[in-house]
Amino acid sequence: MDTLWTDLEPKLILAFWVTIKLTFFAALGSMALGTVLTAMRVSPVSFLRNVSTIYINTVRNTPLTLIVLFCSVGLYQNLGLTLAPENDNFIKNNNFWLAVLGFVLYTSTFVAESLRSGINTVHFGQAEAARSLGLSFPQIFSEIIFPQALRAAIVPLGNTLIALTKNTTIASVIGVAEASLLMKSTIENHANQLFLVFGIFALGFIILTLPMGLAVGSLSTRLAVKK
Repeated sequence: MDTLWTDLEPKLILAFWVTIKLTFFAALGSMALGTVLTAMRVSPVSFLRNVSTIYINTVRNTPLTLIVLFCSVGLYQNLGLTLAPENDNFIKNNNFWLAVLGFVLYTSTFVAESLRSGINTVHFGQAEAARSLGLSFPQIFSEIIFPQALRAAIVPLGNTLIALTKNTTIASVIGVAEASLLMKSTIENHANQLFLVFGIFALGFIILTLPMGLAVGSLSTRLAVKK
C-alpha cells in the first residue's frame, strides 16, 4: 500500500486536474454548439432542420472513441489541423484540445436533444403570440423559447455533464494524461493491488460527479417552472 501511494500521490491530483479541465472546456463548447443545433432543429428553414437532424442522429449513434480518434488521426495527422501553438509541449497540448473537440462534437448532440425536450414543455401559443407581434425567429428563440427550455432541461443537461465527466476517460486513447491513463499505468506497475487501484480511481470520479448530481437536483428545484 505504501509503495502504491508513493507512486500515485504526486500524479493523482494532476491526472484528475486534466480530467476536470477536459470536462470544463468540453462542457462550454458542447453547450454552445448544442444550443446552435437546437435552434437549427426548430428553425422554420427546412434545410437547417435537416442538417441538424442528420448531424445529431449520426454523431449520437457513433462511438465516442471513433470520434476522438477521427479528430486525432483524421483532422490532425491527415488534414494537419493544429489546435495548440508550436512549442516543446505541442503534442501534449494539441492532443488535449483534439480530445476536447471530439467531446464537443459528440456531447453537443445530447445537449441539443436535452434542450429540445425542454422546448417541448413551452406552450406553442407563446411562439405564435410572439410571431403575431412581428418578432423574428432569432428573437423568439433567444428571448422567449430558450430561457424557458433551459430551465426545464436542467436535469437532463446535468446528467449529460456527469456522463461527459466519465467519458473523458476516452481521451487516453490519444495519449491525454488524464485519470484513466494514470490508472492503466498504475495497474501495470501494481497488478497485485488491482482492486485497490480501481477503488482509488472510482472514488476520485465519485468525488467529481456526486456534487454535480446534488447541485443539479438543487438547481432544478429552485428554477423549476411553476405550474
